[in-house]
Amino acid sequence: MLTLINSTLQDVCRKEKIGYQSLEGVLERQIKQEVNWDEFETLEVLGMDEIALKKGHKDFVVIVTCKVADRLDLLAVLPNRKKATVKQFLSSIPLSLRDSIQSVCSDMYDGYINAVKEVLGERVVVVIDRFHVAQKYRGAIDDLRKKELKRLKKELADQEYANLKGAMWALRKKKEDLDAEQNTVLETLFKYSSDLKQAYEFQQQLTQIFDQKISRSQADRDIQRWMKKVRKTKLSCFDSFLKTLEHHYELILNYFDQRLNSGFIEGLNNKIKVIKRRCYGLFNPKNLFQRIYLDLNGFELYV
Repeated sequence: MLTLINSTLQDVCRKEKIGYQSLEGVLERQIKQEVNWDEFETLEVLGMDEIALKKGHKDFVVIVTCKVADRLDLLAVLPNRKKATVKQFLSSIPLSLRDSIQSVCSDMYDGYINAVKEVLGERVVVVIDRFHVAQKYRGAIDDLRKKELKRLKKELADQEYANLKGAMWALRKKKEDLDAEQNTVLETLFKYSSDLKQAYEFQQQLTQIFDQKISRSQADRDIQRWMKKVRKTKLSCFDSFLKTLEHHYELILNYFDQRLNSGFIEGLNNKIKVIKRRCYGLFNPKNLFQRIYLDLNGFELYV
């Protein structure tokens, strides 16, 4: 089992000179395919996010985790992101542990949010992760970039257009993180596109609001001012984001109360991507649960 941590069944079979089916049997006996609630005294902060089992396909599974202090634990790999599936899992949590849940961090999917409210009640604070919010407004400026670069490719000479190489990465960075070359690329780009310059400034301003350690009420005032300024311009790239922001406004503001975010979930998602690549895909949610659980807890269990 120690050899299997951060490895594959095939590799361990070769190293330990054991048959594949025999090793599968060992894994089945040692690692359960679902959470053992007896291992937990409290849950505190839950995180929910989905990953695709196959890249480019929509066969999502939902990774449910909990964070207590600095410890991260896997609770479930749900076979789909349907509200009914999430509700069923939340309802399966023993009542004493359910009562210990204080907050749930998730993306903007209404299925997660409504499932939490219906099972856990209004006392549990739902926090829409700031990184998913950023993904939305950064996506808006990215769409504008594609549109503007397509226009400029037709209008500019090849040599002039070549000076815009690297614009995508420069636009995604904070101003203070830009190097001299990226600054030059942005200055050139903004010379040709005033809309993109204005959108970039708005993006930076909103990121700065989320970066500051300010109160919920101050964040509310700052974001409302930001929205008013955007609406006074002729920019249309933020229209969809503004609707999303209004729809989930209170849950987004919840971030500023304790500055909770799902960074711990994103870190685990990166680990899961490594597991999937290493194992050439894991398409059974129960098997995926076993491998994630082993990589997270294996040394604690077997050393």
